[in-house]
Amino acid sequence: MTDQLRGDVVLRVNGADRVVNLDNRVTLLDALREHLRLTGTKKGCDHGQCGACTVLVDGQRANSCLLLAVAAGGREVTTVEGLAAGGDLHALQRAFIAHDGFQCGYCTPGQLCSALGMLAEAEEGLPSWAGDDLDSVAPADLDDDEIRERMSGNLCRCGAYAGIVAAVREVARG
Repeated sequence: MTDQLRGDVVLRVNGADRVVNLDNRVTLLDALREHLRLTGTKKGCDHGQCGACTVLVDGQRANSCLLLAVAAGGREVTTVEGLAAGGDLHALQRAFIAHDGFQCGYCTPGQLCSALGMLAEAEEGLPSWAGDDLDSVAPADLDDDEIRERMSGNLCRCGAYAGIVAAVREVARG
């Protein structure tokens, strides 16, 4: 019976196809960390409540602890390891460093992936509860309240929120 639950899954992670033989009940988080050895994505609560495991799936934020790896098959998964281009850090990574957007760093990979996805959502005009107009499709004006609301699914035990907001604001304003 157990063999019927296993199979090859093609995961496109950070631009490269990776074939892994998995039990179909394995989460994307565990596939990334345990099978592909991409340990930047962190396991925090394992219940989708803290955001430490946030990755991008087809450019959208996803809690990888709640997503089965088989459901990510054939989709583009971006982890923190895929943000830098060559030896150059992503603008968000540079801004997090410049604004002390981390302390212990455990939540930072999820914060970075979430911020990148959030910036795309705001550019597309997707509303948030902090905005005045929930029907607007214009790019959102990302003031500090808007950034905090949109990043509220990512927790930081160290309380580096001021630096995180400043870093995201800097990148949002170009």
